[in-house]
Amino acid sequence: MSESKVSIIVPVHNAAKCIEDTIQSVRSQTVQDWELILVDDCSTDCSVEIMERYECDNIRIIRLSKGVGAAGARNKGLRAAQARYIAYIDADDLWSPDKLERQLAFMAEKECAFSFTGYEFADENGVGVEKIVHVPAKMSYRAALKNTTIFTSTVMFDTEKIQKNLLTMPNVASEDTATWWKILKRGYFAYGLDEALTLYRRSSGTLSANKLTAIRRVWNLYRNVEKLSVIKSAYCFCFYAVRAVIRRL
Repeated sequence: MSESKVSIIVPVHNAAKCIEDTIQSVRSQTVQDWELILVDDCSTDCSVEIMERYECDNIRIIRLSKGVGAAGARNKGLRAAQARYIAYIDADDLWSPDKLERQLAFMAEKECAFSFTGYEFADENGVGVEKIVHVPAKMSYRAALKNTTIFTSTVMFDTEKIQKNLLTMPNVASEDTATWWKILKRGYFAYGLDEALTLYRRSSGTLSANKLTAIRRVWNLYRNVEKLSVIKSAYCFCFYAVRAVIRRL
């Protein structure tokens, strides 16, 4: 196995409208030393049929018999992963063709265990809308509590530098952010590559509801997962809210 091989994990649930585009964005990578693990979380549409068209030696489908949610699906994929590097992409997001190449080179340069990149918002058709999210060069646990800009479809981990089981996601809302905090709390740093290498597809009809849901989820993380005081939670939340608004302007 190559020292730079990447296991790419995708949780899939009723993603028939976009999963083919996501698979193609992985297949179009300039780096071809990867395995794609598609974890179907009991889809009731034709997601599995679409994925089966691409099933081959380096594209695997894990079919779950019981729904486990996005965190559980990613954890199933993580256990099946065989490569040194772990990356995630959600079933409706897209990567630039050089995403893996740029990020692997960046991690080698920084000699880091955990990296993430910038990204661009996209419409329902996966077309970028020129709203770019820039990321800081380095983030600690304390900084991450006030800045939830680490986006799941941009992260990459080096399992030679970080224990693989530390990547396991908890069964809580905003499980991805909870996982980044858990890792950073152990003394790791997240290194940001400030290039928009991912397209984050959003559904315009649900944005208002998503904002309210995000507020509730982040507050729950502060109070019930991280066990922060009300004052400390409010302090961190103010920074989070300002940055979240700026990202969407």
